[in-house]
Amino acid sequence: QVQLVESGGGLVQPGGSLRLSCAASGIIFGRYDMGWYRQAPGEQRELVAQITSGGSSAYGDSVKGRFTISRDGAKNTVTLQMNSLKPEDTAVYYCNAKWLSIMYSGKGTLVTVSS
Repeated sequence: QVQLVESGGGLVQPGGSLRLSCAASGIIFGRYDMGWYRQAPGEQRELVAQITSGGSSAYGDSVKGRFTISRDGAKNTVTLQMNSLKPEDTAVYYCNAKWLSIMYSGKGTLVTVSS
């Protein structure tokens, strides 16, 4: 059974930092490109960051220079370090795994940026 379990969300003040983690099980982790997406209320889901099986990363324009994605093949985890958070970063963040035409997504973790 495939599971992607996100953790690390919460309430943070503008300018603060959070670290999201996603623990993957039931997949051959090293095959999969991993990513983080987010969805704010009333908005479409958007790509935040992704990292390929080979370790190449890419970011959405709105988070470049503030967020960093990384993966640990020994622990089957992918992490999103979020710095300089803004109120517009408020959303549910979803972990995603993709290999060929196969895609899995977690249930999400809520990040709220507010004073």
